[in-house]
Amino acid sequence: MKTTIPILMYHEVTHRQLPTFQKYCVTPNAFSAQIKWLAMRGYVAISLDQLLAFRHGAAGLPRRPIIITFDDGFRDCVGHVAPVLRAHSFTAIFYLVAGLMGQASRWLMAERGIELPLIDWATARHLVDWGFECGAHSMCHPRLADLPAADCNTELRRSRELLEQQLGRPIWHMAYPFGSFNQCVRTIAAEVGYRSACSVKIGLATTRDDPLTLRRIPITGHDSLLDFICRLHTGWPFRAVLRDKAMRAIGWRQSKERSGTL
Repeated sequence: MKTTIPILMYHEVTHRQLPTFQKYCVTPNAFSAQIKWLAMRGYVAISLDQLLAFRHGAAGLPRRPIIITFDDGFRDCVGHVAPVLRAHSFTAIFYLVAGLMGQASRWLMAERGIELPLIDWATARHLVDWGFECGAHSMCHPRLADLPAADCNTELRRSRELLEQQLGRPIWHMAYPFGSFNQCVRTIAAEVGYRSACSVKIGLATTRDDPLTLRRIPITGHDSLLDFICRLHTGWPFRAVLRDKAMRAIGWRQSKERSGTL
């Protein structure tokens, strides 16, 4: 039986207004309201290990499972979200850029003209102690599909090794930086030992999906609570779903008119 599971994708949670990065910045108040709504509706946050165990018939799933992910390891984000998640007994996975821990998001300077502080190793260890999971997000956040295979291998292998050394536990899960991957990157991810990899392809994941190309639902700074709820069921905000339904209705009417059945 195929089970649908929303995998939420967050980046930054902060009070700061960053015009060039606003799409990726959710306010702490909005994030708190979203998690509170999930808890009230009976959603249970599960780990990727639980998802994979279910796929192999080794475990069951709650009635309303959800997976919560955070890319990049921004310092503000972790500081705001960890207390909220813990208050509701929700787990989550933080994908960390292993080669830049305690530094700044250098890749954003070329992309957005900004740099944001990243958590250090001590904070990552606190996350693990609090019951959260850490995953790999490469060494320096490149577009993996643009790299030679040897460099891609180094990014994926070394980031896993460094995280394991610093956190003292196996690292099985990763997310592709920028969502950049192809069949070669996927193959390398499997070869260096990852059991799952999240993409930025929009959609609800299912228990039959390839675990190394998992779809996620982006949660953005433009989303209202209604948009958030709509994304849980469709992957898209309310206005996009409404527009799609309107276009479908217009298409249906035009088809009927052409066939003379309206």
